Amino acid sequence: MSTGTALAVDPHVVTCTLAPRYEAVRTARDFARTALQRWGLGELFDDVALVASELVTNALRHAIGACPGAVGEYDLPMQAAAEGRLPIRISLVHRAPQVVCAVSDPSSTGPVAREADFVAESGRGLHLVDSFSRSWGWHPLGGGKVVWALFEAEPVPLEPEQRPLPVAEFGGRHRRSA
Repeated sequence: MSTGTALAVDPHVVTCTLAPRYEAVRTARDFARTALQRWGLGELFDDVALVASELVTNALRHAIGACPGAVGEYDLPMQAAAEGRLPIRISLVHRAPQVVCAVSDPSSTGPVAREADFVAESGRGLHLVDSFSRSWGWHPLGGGKVVWALFEAEPVPLEPEQRPLPVAEFGGRHRRSA
């Protein structure tokens, strides 16, 4: 459940403020699906949804812990705003041929990828972000931070009668290995 979704003046920049509950992860995926479909980039959904899920989960775990008194149904976005801190938000930006997924939260502590422990139940999220995006990073903001991941949006091949001469070939998808 989001606390509000807004379409910016630029139709290629969309943002959703998320409630401080774990259902926000599903909301982030639904939000990503809608935006990517609107942009004709549905083929990116699986990768963007996985990365969005990891970034929002990290924001919920660490930002809620970073906000004194944030428990249960506590309204983090309103409290954070009242204290001059950022709420948890997911933004998608489409600037062909790339899409950026960015999640901002009120914690000023940057993400740190841990040593991969394949028997642990958590701790591999940033490794997944690194594997499924072209690149990722984070930047401090006043009273918080934003963690972003960049994706390449492949051009959609045209029908044979629409192709320019000579016919361009569209290569397979390449991911950076972990």
